[in-house]
Amino acid sequence: MFDRFITAWTLVPDGVQIVTPSSHLLPVRWQGQPAMLKVATVAEEKRGGLLMAWWGGEGTAKVYARDGDAILLERAEGKHSLLAMAMNGEDDAASRIICNTVRSLHRPPTKPYPELLRLDIWFRALEAASAAQGGLFSTSNTVAQALLAEPQEVGVLHGDIHHSNILDFEDRGWLAIDPKGLLGERGYDYANLFCNPDLPAAKDPARLRRQLPIVALESGLEPERLLRWIIAYAGLSAAWFLEDGGDPAPALRVAQIAAAELSNGTWPVSGKA
Repeated sequence: MFDRFITAWTLVPDGVQIVTPSSHLLPVRWQGQPAMLKVATVAEEKRGGLLMAWWGGEGTAKVYARDGDAILLERAEGKHSLLAMAMNGEDDAASRIICNTVRSLHRPPTKPYPELLRLDIWFRALEAASAAQGGLFSTSNTVAQALLAEPQEVGVLHGDIHHSNILDFEDRGWLAIDPKGLLGERGYDYANLFCNPDLPAAKDPARLRRQLPIVALESGLEPERLLRWIIAYAGLSAAWFLEDGGDPAPALRVAQIAAAELSNGTWPVSGKA
């Protein structure tokens, strides 16, 4: 799978192959620099490669070369981790870093968009889970459909913002990787800060209450609308877990917490918008 790209781009393997459900990756050296060779195997990763090239290394890893489903990316070598920060007393700082990176990805476009998937299509898994399961799935779907029916500030979305998809590139700062290539309201990209299943505190209502005003202020989103996106995204995440034979309960717990906060109706600050 990698051989022709190694030859064409004069690459030197520099690590062990990584296989995920959506791509094959190989750490390499390119012109003496650390890089990652990635070959996408599913549509969302292929769109992501196009979007990475479109961003041109502003807010994301640079794309050094691209050929069909394969891209050669700048590789992060920094030692800091946003997930480790969030789990070790620096959750607020991690959220601010993520919001700053997302803000750069949402900048006004200066050229036509690449191929993107509409957010309403992305949410079809939640529609199906709502019809089959009811309960919190239906609650999340109702909120999602209302948001999708009247979107605000529509633009290009990363689609999978979480603590492990923004990496330490040392002198280049914190940069995003692995976008899904979506088109929709920008609030969607902030919701997973509250839903990351790798962060145990995500199921703690106190964390949502603390992070909500921080993310609202940094993103310029109204807290109420941000809560609605959290409910919608948590339901979608639960639907994906259900599809893959996993446990949807942790994601549904986040939806439940956010719905309770929305019903409460009092938040410490409002966003800038």
